[in-house]
Amino acid sequence: MYQINSVIDTVNAFAWGPPMLGILGVTGVLLTLGLVFMPWRKVGYGFRLLFTKDDSEDGEGEVKPFNALMTALSATVGTGNIAGVATAIALGGPGAIFYMWLIALFGMATKYAEAVCAVTYREVDQEGKYVGGPMYYLRNGVGKFAPELGKSLGLLFAIFGAIAAFGIGNAVQVNSMAAVLDNSFSVPTFVTGIIVAGLAGIVIIGGIKRIGEVAGKLVPTMIVLYIGAALIVILLNITEVPAAIGLIFTHAFTPAAATGGFAGAAVAAAVRFGVARGVFSNESGLGSAAIAHAAAKTNNPVRQGIIAMLGTFIDTLIVCTMTALVILTSGAWIMEVDGAGLTGAVLTSTAFEISIPGGQYIVTIALAIFAFTTILGWSYYGERCWQYLFSEKSILIYRILWILAALTFANLKVDLVWNLADTLNGLMAVPNLIGLLLLAPMVFQKTREYFEKEAAEKGKA
Repeated sequence: MYQINSVIDTVNAFAWGPPMLGILGVTGVLLTLGLVFMPWRKVGYGFRLLFTKDDSEDGEGEVKPFNALMTALSATVGTGNIAGVATAIALGGPGAIFYMWLIALFGMATKYAEAVCAVTYREVDQEGKYVGGPMYYLRNGVGKFAPELGKSLGLLFAIFGAIAAFGIGNAVQVNSMAAVLDNSFSVPTFVTGIIVAGLAGIVIIGGIKRIGEVAGKLVPTMIVLYIGAALIVILLNITEVPAAIGLIFTHAFTPAAATGGFAGAAVAAAVRFGVARGVFSNESGLGSAAIAHAAAKTNNPVRQGIIAMLGTFIDTLIVCTMTALVILTSGAWIMEVDGAGLTGAVLTSTAFEISIPGGQYIVTIALAIFAFTTILGWSYYGERCWQYLFSEKSILIYRILWILAALTFANLKVDLVWNLADTLNGLMAVPNLIGLLLLAPMVFQKTREYFEKEAAEKGKA
């Protein structure tokens, strides 16, 4: 077992280490430049699209574009936004938040490109449902000029995705949920497992339409409530906000000295943990969200791409920023307990508790709900990877395994499974990034054509 873990740790050094994070960053920069900073310029336009009726929404696809975004957000907004941000600050200092923002800004272009490719190269399965994602645009897009390469890359992504989903999207989530509910409300872990398995089963058996409907209601509600609670804390500590923002920018370029329970951090640590936690939180470059956007009711890849990029904006630049400001303005990041600083969900929970009586329960409830929605979102991702590898007739087998996994992992903590899933989750980015770089000219062309047509129509009006 030790040897296996050692091998996995070595692979993880690449899957989530500086080389991979560097490739993710470079890809985002190249796509942003190729799109002439369109993702940055069109954020407001993207939010308007969410609430603007489009004729194509009555056309091909399975779910409304808004529900496709909520399904994608259900899988990304989770422990990374609460525990991940805290870990980044604890290990990399306040400056880590700057690099989390930076990778998110360029990650918007990556998420946009993923959705454009997903809608462009999606297929209709034997049941008449639209399916897509990296495995399809690798096979059908890259495969146009390199058949064997496209087929191989698509197969690799599907294998990594189908297995990784059980870890990052199931085991990690249900185990974390069971732990916080047991700690805060004394709910036995086996009870959490039964409830989660039952509720998840009811939703995922209904497929993407039911997942989208549930996510469309639950995700925005919880995000608004969490942000609302965070804003209350920030307003209570409003005098500390300028100093907190100053810390973020100062320590992005200069080392953070040790103080209180904070052990100090070099700039390299700020870069490493900021980028790593940012990517882990919004999943830009991993290709997972593209699977949900491929099912959107739209005939326009660019419109869905613009909506998709909002996922990264909301996840990191809004939700993660709220968590960071709560932690920094409350002073919890320099607190010391039993001779050590706080980290993870405990740090975030303490930050809320300091400012609001019973604030720790807000974090507990948010973690539980976000973890549950992540289970729903990733069940669909893993299911589509499974379908690509086998067939739609075998989907029921995957769903049953998914429900049993939720029931089992609520009561177990299997580090090997978690580490392996983390590795495969990171490796999903390898074939996906290769595909995005090869298909970038197509993405640029479709984007130019869309906005040129829109400008021409405005000119006629």
